[in-house]
Amino acid sequence: MKPAETDHDPHGVAAIRLAELRTAREHLGVADLELLGYHDSGMLDWDYKNRPDVFCNVPLETVAARVAGLIERHRPQVVVTYDPDGSYQHPDHVHAARAAILAVQDTNISAKLYLKAHGSSYPRLLRGALAGVGIERPSPTAELVAAWERTEQRITTTIDAEHVIERKQAALHAHASQLGSSMVAKLPAELFARVFSVEAFIRTHDTTGAPIPEHDLFAGL
Repeated sequence: MKPAETDHDPHGVAAIRLAELRTAREHLGVADLELLGYHDSGMLDWDYKNRPDVFCNVPLETVAARVAGLIERHRPQVVVTYDPDGSYQHPDHVHAARAAILAVQDTNISAKLYLKAHGSSYPRLLRGALAGVGIERPSPTAELVAAWERTEQRITTTIDAEHVIERKQAALHAHASQLGSSMVAKLPAELFARVFSVEAFIRTHDTTGAPIPEHDLFAGL
């Protein structure tokens, strides 16, 4: 169902992905879902990422203003987004993260801002879990290893997510249209928990003075 495939129907794919998102939200217990309606930019090697209407090409200030409006409406104490400098450089993830960071700065409402982090421990755990089901991944490049190590040094916060691990795996499997290329989806519950029972974050904004390292996104509130 990717753009290069002859049977690709962008409207049909969008409807499927939206339904999967709503199912994942139910598994996670997310109360509110706000959709901004932008067009998927695709991966770095997809041709249509250069179209002016895809998300990564919408001016950053325009997106940030819309996110700021949501912050003003919902007034979150804590905001969590992607790490725009992380190893996974999906154009939409990077653009969304930069917009969220700018919106937090402009509104000055949220007490804390976190970036989701994948440090050096994550790929090590993942490689081991995948090997447990017979999937061998190629060794990472020295450049990628260095990037993970830099991220590891920036981590300020780790959260024990073991008590919600079944919800996390159910939310992943809700995205059925994407699972064909997902190695993580092939992990049984025990190995999935080994990799994803701890979540790591980088705290980049804080008005609470909560000491780090910390183990609660709401510490100090």
